[in-house]
Amino acid sequence: MPMDDVIDQPLRVQWDSILDDHRAAMHDCLDGLTEEEARRRLVPSRTTLLGLVKHVTFVERVWFDEAFTGRPRSEIGIPATPDESFVLDDGDTVDSVRTAYAEACAASRHAAAALSLDDIVSGNRRGPLPLRWIYLHLLREIAQHCGHAEILREQILATRAA
Repeated sequence: MPMDDVIDQPLRVQWDSILDDHRAAMHDCLDGLTEEEARRRLVPSRTTLLGLVKHVTFVERVWFDEAFTGRPRSEIGIPATPDESFVLDDGDTVDSVRTAYAEACAASRHAAAALSLDDIVSGNRRGPLPLRWIYLHLLREIAQHCGHAEILREQILATRAA
């Protein structure tokens, strides 16, 4: 839903809309890229476009599975640390990573659907947190990675024109 359409809506509707806009931007950052382009390293860190989408999949699962259920990361099937979540396996493809991300986002929406922003989620390592804090944290993290993705994508597409 476009931001202008939610201005007069309840805060939760606004936050869901903004979060979904950022989720879509992360998903779409891989549009039209080859597998090689999606994996291309343009910075010294492990940050690649495909790695960014894999990382935000991890973030969704940490905050809407681990924090909601208290299940360990090994049981959820995610890496132990954020840094490891950028590591690409040979089987990671644009399609497989995008599918995993879409599934994680759908699961996140489902997990949070019945809660209000003031409801407390108790499975996080930091201790009990209100859903509003989780939303703010996720918005901050995904927005930051959207910026990274925009810059990397711009660099990749610029090499096509050269």
